[in-house]
Amino acid sequence: MGMRSRQLSIIIVVWYPWAFNLVAKMQNDEGQNMDLYIPRKCSATNRLITAKDHASVQINVGHLDANGIYTGQFTTLALCGYIRAQGDADSALDRIWQKKKADLRQ
Repeated sequence: MGMRSRQLSIIIVVWYPWAFNLVAKMQNDEGQNMDLYIPRKCSATNRLITAKDHASVQINVGHLDANGIYTGQFTTLALCGYIRAQGDADSALDRIWQKKKADLRQ
């Protein structure tokens, strides 16, 4: 009786963060985006918000002038369900808005 030899297969997966920028985009002749679904990213964690994440929210924060009057501009913030489930949504929203406010100098 002969002995069987086992063959070991090793698969090495290398993840390059810059590789995600090389994804082909579907555009028409005028340069307009024609993709059917463009996933959102969480503003707090940079996670992709999947179509099945029904706890996620998208909030538009309006910009005000010096007199407190709405200028017609807004900033869109998206929060994934994970952040909301952890109870960190209010602190994440405040932290993100304070950073954006400093960038916009309001």
